[in-house]
Formats: sequence, structure tokens, C-alpha cells
Amino acid sequence: MNVFVLKDEAAIGKVVGDLFCDKVLQKPNAVLGLATGATPLPTYQRMAKRCKAREVSFKGVTTFNLDEYCDLPVEHPNSYRSFMRAELFDNIDIDLQNTHFLDGNTADEFAQCAAFDALIEEKGGIDLQLLGIGRNGHIGFNEPANAFTDGTFKVELTPSTIAANSIYFTDVPMPRYAMTMGVGSILRAKEIVLVATGSAKAEAVKAMVEGAIDPQCPASALQKHENVAIYLDPAAAALLSR
Repeated sequence: MNVFVLKDEAAIGKVVGDLFCDKVLQKPNAVLGLATGATPLPTYQRMAKRCKAREVSFKGVTTFNLDEYCDLPVEHPNSYRSFMRAELFDNIDIDLQNTHFLDGNTADEFAQCAAFDALIEEKGGIDLQLLGIGRNGHIGFNEPANAFTDGTFKVELTPSTIAANSIYFTDVPMPRYAMTMGVGSILRAKEIVLVATGSAKAEAVKAMVEGAIDPQCPASALQKHENVAIYLDPAAAALLSR
């Protein structure tokens, strides 16, 4: 792991946004793995700014989102499809047919997960994967467990994850299940960038970077990947010993 501590969210967003833009400039048909939530917003704003300035084009890019809620209409503002449209896709020149999401409302979760993994492989694998980290060390919706997951699967969300995300659900109940890429799916990305900000993430960051590789902290599996960059603000990095 390469760990970088920058002064604030804006500085991280600029650097990480430029990493994604540079990847596309190097490989116009790049396959990008994307995440949702508040953490990646400065990154997406930087990508949109550079696209609008015609410094980079996403017309040839393919994307895969990490996860999606189950039992939530795709048109709901809190679906991850809606989030990505509002926060990135409607602000860049990407072909929406090349943006891929899990179907959390599918009648056959096993077929859906297998098809998603197969499509990633068909597209040549993910060139650059963006991640956040949960307070309990989850990546995607891979919650603390007794073993690391592999392929994409349906998961029951933990109370801590529900508590953290329920603030966004004011009109409907917070979903209790989600579909997510497994830890193995994430580790198959060629390059991974993880962003964490704020003191609430400090314990999870320490466990991820300096703790044992343990499925009780799913993000610790990133220690096994040869090309991972971690971008932190000082608050998120506060408990690191080096």
C-alpha cells in the first residue's frame, strides 16, 4: 500500500480526479470501477470539471459500480444508479449504455451476480477501482465476516451500516439488503484507489493499513494487492503510527 495524507477533501478530490482522468487519457477505452457516497464527490467534481474544459473525454469509457441497494426502485434518488447520474454521468460525456449496475430488484440474484462478474471479465477487467471505507472496515458492502468474500453477491447489511446510511432515507425505509462486488472481485482490479476522510474513519483506516489481514476488517485484504493507493486527510490518518 502507498499511503498519502493530503490537507483536505478538496486536495484529495483534485489528485484522485486527475488520476482517473489521466487513466482515461492513457487508455480512452478504460474500464473504471466507481463508488458512491459523500467521499467520492470531490473526485467526481474534478472529473466533470476537466471534461467540461475538454481536457478529457469519457466517450469510450466503460464503468461498473461496486454495489446497489435491494428492493429500492432504480428511479429513487437514493439508488446508486440515480446517484451516479446526478453526481457524475450527467456531467460528463460518457455513453450511458456503457455504465453498468447491479439490479437490486432482480428475481434471480445468483444469475444477476454471475452475469455481472462475467461482463467485467468480458470487458477485460477493471483498470482502476475507486473505493471508500466504512466505519467498520467494509469496502463496497462487504461487511465484517468470518471469511473474505469472492465474487459478487447479495448481503444483509449490518446495523452499523444501516445507521450510517439511514440519514439519506427520509421517505422510505432504509433497505436491509444490497448487492455488492465481493472482496475477490475488487482485488482483481488492476489498480485500486481508496479515499477516506474524517475522524470517524480513523480506526478503520488503522486496521486496514497496519492491522492483520482479517475478514473482520474487509478492507485489510487490500494489503494483498500490489497496486493500491490510499488517500487520507489528517483526521482519517490520525491513528496511523507511521
